[in-house]
Amino acid sequence: MTDGPVTGRRRACPAGLLLVAAAIAWSWVVTRWGGMQATTATMGLGLTAFLVVWTLMTAAMMLPSTAPVAALYARTITVRRSRRMVAFTVAYLLVWATAGLPAYALAVGLGRAATLPAAAGTAVAAAVFAVSGVYQLTPLKDRCLARCRSPIGLMLRYASYPGPSRDLRAGAHHGAFCLGCCWPLMLLLTAFGLMNLWAMVVLAVVITAEKLAPAGRLVARAVGVASIALAVAVFWVPALAPGLTDGGVIGM
Repeated sequence: MTDGPVTGRRRACPAGLLLVAAAIAWSWVVTRWGGMQATTATMGLGLTAFLVVWTLMTAAMMLPSTAPVAALYARTITVRRSRRMVAFTVAYLLVWATAGLPAYALAVGLGRAATLPAAAGTAVAAAVFAVSGVYQLTPLKDRCLARCRSPIGLMLRYASYPGPSRDLRAGAHHGAFCLGCCWPLMLLLTAFGLMNLWAMVVLAVVITAEKLAPAGRLVARAVGVASIALAVAVFWVPALAPGLTDGGVIGM
């Protein structure tokens, strides 16, 4: 097992398919939300519509960094590769779709916090930055990130899964590790604005760098330190958290 990120040079077709799916999701996000503003943290959507938007948003942000793992997993498949990789990807995204349930509840709560006096919104923003930053520095973050960066051991485990549910189980299992690695970065979107396009782009780059760059662990720690610094700085510059300190109006 190597310590660096997996590259999956051979049989890169599955990786390409995931990148195409991510590009489609990005295109939808940009064309649908890129020029708009949301007046609430839930974007004025009901639960079902929110989950659809959340899933497309996470697909756009997560699939590029997951493509190399998908390419590696595809090398363990000898028949019906395309169909089975679809099952792997769907199961992976279902994990993130499920995470949209607590995300919606959090967005509702934070949307109410944004209507409170400015000091209360600033305190909530500081808490969001602090929670995200502290988690970035924990052993659990390191463990989940290690599985995303060097999943060879997981491939051996997935190969032992019996029956037709193997691909679904493998995708869900990897999605759980990805969720454990990246949820604090998604939490930051509540401070920057859940559909803040520029924040999504920056965080997607950070997620990809954490998982694929040689210095990915250093990137994760740097982001953690920066988040903790923002938790302090937001008391002096509330505009650092427009999603929680700008009267509930989230700029795109």
